[in-house]
Amino acid sequence: MDHLGTPILVTGGAGYIGSHACKALAKMGYFPITYDNLVYGHRWAVKWGPLEEGDVSERQRLDDVFSRYKPKAVIHFAAYAYAGESVQNPGKYYRNNVVGSLTLIEAMRDHRVNKIIFSSSCATYGIPSIIPIPESHPQVPINPYGASKLMMERILQDFGQAHGIYSIFLRYFNAAGADLDGDLGEEHEPETHLLPLVIKAALRQIPLIEIYGSDYPTPDGTAIRDYIHVTDLAEAHVKALMHLLEERGSTALNLGTGRGYSVREVIEAVEEVSGKSIPVRRCPRRVGDPPILVADPIQAEKALKWQPQRSDLRTIINTSWNWYSTHRCKEFLKEGELKKHFATVERSPKNPPVIKR
Repeated sequence: MDHLGTPILVTGGAGYIGSHACKALAKMGYFPITYDNLVYGHRWAVKWGPLEEGDVSERQRLDDVFSRYKPKAVIHFAAYAYAGESVQNPGKYYRNNVVGSLTLIEAMRDHRVNKIIFSSSCATYGIPSIIPIPESHPQVPINPYGASKLMMERILQDFGQAHGIYSIFLRYFNAAGADLDGDLGEEHEPETHLLPLVIKAALRQIPLIEIYGSDYPTPDGTAIRDYIHVTDLAEAHVKALMHLLEERGSTALNLGTGRGYSVREVIEAVEEVSGKSIPVRRCPRRVGDPPILVADPIQAEKALKWQPQRSDLRTIINTSWNWYSTHRCKEFLKEGELKKHFATVERSPKNPPVIKR
C-alpha cells in the first residue's frame, strides 16, 4: 500500500468538510481511508480512497480497519453537529461525540496510532467576551454540542499525558462554499446553515429566509459570523497533519478569517450573484445566539504557515451557487411539486406575510 501514499484514517470522511479534506489529502499524496456510518455522510462524496462503513462506537469494526490499513494518523470529523438538537436530545450527542470518540481513541492507543487531528468548534467558547476570539478565551459552552467538543479536548489532553497521543484541536467557525472544481458541495438534512438556505431561497427551492434577530448591536442589526471556505478549511487540516507528523506536539488552533459578515450582507451578496430577489421574514432572536462570532486566526497562520485563500464572500457564494444550481437542483422538487409547495405555504395561517426587500 506504500505506493498509494501514507494512509490516514478520516472518520466522517463522507461528510461536508471530511470529503473536502479527503480530496486535499489525496492532492498532497496521502491515502485517505473514509470511515463513516453514512447517517449524515454521502456515499457519492467518497472519491479519493476507500469507504469503510462503520460507527465510531463499533470497536470490533475499528480494530479491523486499523489492522488492515495501519494508518499513520487519524483526522476525526465524525460527530453530530446540530446545536439546537443537542439541547433537546443531549444523550444522542454525548453518546456519539464523547463515548464514540473515546472508543476511537482507545482503538488508536491499542493499535499504536498516536496522532490525531480533532475537529473541534468555536462552540466551546460559548458567548464571547472578546472579539476576535483568541484560543486563550475561556471555554464555557452553552449547549451540549459545544460541551461534547470541550470534553473531547480534555480527554485527548489526558490521553496525551498518559499514552503519548499527540493531538491538534482545530476550533473552526462557519464552514461555507463548495469545491472549486464542482466535485463536492454542502448537503445536509436537515439544512440549518445560512448560506445554503439563502441559495435555496434564490433557486425557489424554499419560499423564504427567516432572519433571527434584526436588533443586534451590529451595523445592520443582524448577527455577524466568520465564514471560511471549506477548501481553505480542508487545506488547514492537511497542514495540521503535516505539523503533527513532524513531531511538533499538541496544540489548539482557531480556523477562521478574522473578518465577519452579517446575515443581511450574505443575503444581499447572494441576490447580486443570482440576480434573484430573496424574500425574508424577521423573527425574534434565538436564545444563546451571540451578536458576533469572529476568530482570531493568527496562531493558526503562524503554526501551520497557512492563510485562507478563497474565503472572501464572493468566492464562497460563487462556488456554492455553482454547486447548488448545477449539481443539486435536479435532486429537489420538480417544478409542478414546487408550485404546489409554494401554494401550500402561502395559504398556511402559520406563515405571516413575507417581507420583500
